[in-house]
Amino acid sequence: MRKDNYDKAKDPKTPFKKELHNRNIHRNGYDFKQLVMSCPELGQYISKNRYGNESINFSDPHAVITLNRALLKHFYDISCWDIPENFLCPPIPGRADYIHYIADLLGSCNEGNIPKGKAISVLDIGVGANCIYPIIGNHEYGWKFTGTDIDPISVASAKKIVSSNASLSELVDIRIQIKQSAIFKGIIKTGERFDITMCNPPFHASEENAKAANDRKRTNLNSEDGEGSKLNFGGQSNELWTHGGEASFVRRMIDESSSFQDKCMWFSTLISKKNTIEGVYKTLRRVKAVQIKTINMAQGQKISRVIAWSFLDKERQKEWVNERWK
Repeated sequence: MRKDNYDKAKDPKTPFKKELHNRNIHRNGYDFKQLVMSCPELGQYISKNRYGNESINFSDPHAVITLNRALLKHFYDISCWDIPENFLCPPIPGRADYIHYIADLLGSCNEGNIPKGKAISVLDIGVGANCIYPIIGNHEYGWKFTGTDIDPISVASAKKIVSSNASLSELVDIRIQIKQSAIFKGIIKTGERFDITMCNPPFHASEENAKAANDRKRTNLNSEDGEGSKLNFGGQSNELWTHGGEASFVRRMIDESSSFQDKCMWFSTLISKKNTIEGVYKTLRRVKAVQIKTINMAQGQKISRVIAWSFLDKERQKEWVNERWK
């Protein structure tokens, strides 16, 4: 979990999470009294911060997981949610932003009307053990999701979340990616099409970089236990780092997407590092993407971006919409 997407409670004089998307239900921060009503176990982790406001210790992974459980139950009607120990615990407000921004992108192809319902099919690359994007996207817009992952434990965990919540069981399909080097190959079936793909790629280029970043998080959160080598916010190697970092992963994704030009209307991915963008655009030009969009997202002090691309021009996208959404 990236700390700066889970901002510590701020001085009440400062607007709280105003940078989030205007449809993001987490813009007003956390109402802990309401959350405890939905999830009583959260109460044991709540205390007053230095501004006299109720908060939790964001350096405590158990507190953060319980907060997630409360948020998912209170806002997204998810009654059963958990993740295996040491797996990535996602910052829900930031994850929701990605969903809302791609909803806007799909709406731009539909005369400004955001499409809702199970006619919309989304492919989530790297769904993770937490299954967070299908949860949010299904609740907010009613979309169908296919989530993929290379890790069998993540796949098993995501499947358990889906099967344990009736709202997801008919609309979310979880698949394992057998081939470690593949992204879309072996996942997109014959005759299958997706309206958009999404991905939160591994950020770091090595395990050492991931551990160093975790140490900085712990320092920023004023952690006192001194276990700097422990990834206290969770995350397995495939979740946190890949050879070459996000730049290498995204370039590989773009290259492979060119083999599925007519299978997906839009491809998209998060980009965390600003210096990744130039190489991504160079690769997109090389594969002759017809449309390229950069969507800026601001969460606290962190700026991240969604890069979206399509091999279909606007006229072909209009035909796609009329065929699948109308």
